[in-house]
Amino acid sequence: MNKKTIKPTQPLLASTATNNLPKIGIVGLGIMGGVMAETLIQRGYKVVGYDIDPVAMKRLKKAGGKAVLSIKEISIDCSVVIVSLATSRALSDVVSELSSALKGTKKSCLVLETSTLPLADKSSANAALTKAGALVMDCPISGTAARMKDRAWTIYISGPKKALATAEQIFKVFTDNVPYVGKFGSGTKMKYAANHLVAIYNVAYAEVVTFARKMDLDPAEMLKLFGNSPVLGTGVMRLRMPFMIERNYSPPTMKIQVWQKDMQVIGDMAKSVDCPLPLFTACAPIYTSAMGQGLALEDTASTAEVLGSMAGIKPKKKK
Repeated sequence: MNKKTIKPTQPLLASTATNNLPKIGIVGLGIMGGVMAETLIQRGYKVVGYDIDPVAMKRLKKAGGKAVLSIKEISIDCSVVIVSLATSRALSDVVSELSSALKGTKKSCLVLETSTLPLADKSSANAALTKAGALVMDCPISGTAARMKDRAWTIYISGPKKALATAEQIFKVFTDNVPYVGKFGSGTKMKYAANHLVAIYNVAYAEVVTFARKMDLDPAEMLKLFGNSPVLGTGVMRLRMPFMIERNYSPPTMKIQVWQKDMQVIGDMAKSVDCPLPLFTACAPIYTSAMGQGLALEDTASTAEVLGSMAGIKPKKKK
């Protein structure tokens, strides 16, 4: 794109030259936001970050980023802001502060919202930020922080096409899988569909691992046979089944308690469009049981412990 054709309110595209890369703001430096920040820094981007957790801020500083004390500082410094948050309440607070800052400075920025949250809350955020002068794209991520190292993320980009080139260039730092899926909100809907499958896959693999153990088969041998099969193998199988084989679920790629939030969001969306999800619904009590068994902070692969206990398999002895 020729700079002469860029409107004043539109974020500038990043040049391929390292010294011309845009300064990126990241709000939310948890598991996903933190790995995005570190990866961007490694690729030559200057990153300015904010999080309410002092530990996350220290990690950013250690990685070479700049930690600031307010979202306003990010809005002043950065033409692109990536948002990665765990709750709708956090998103509401961030939108309020960022909108106020943009109105005060009369600046614009491109906001790339990557969280998995209710669509109604993301749409409200879009409306408020757009009114304040921002350009907003809905870009949720399929994949865990660990999978990003293999460039195995899929980022579902949705929103104004005029910002697509900028979003693609930044997200291709993390993965080559950056499909444009339509108008704002389509990305979140696509993420719901993806997580619907993951919820079922997790429990399906936990069930087959339990079945193998009850038949005196080695689940590790089963993974060798099935993992890379063009018919049976999936990325979720290759990611989660090793946890189940080792019966060790830390450090988690996705915590059970966080997954419960995603399950709720998907269920609510299904109800809103009158769509029955019998397999998904059947899986939900397994995750709830994991919470009840004290596995809230463990990986979602710990659903294997729930099914194992139902099958009479003794709990793994703690070291």
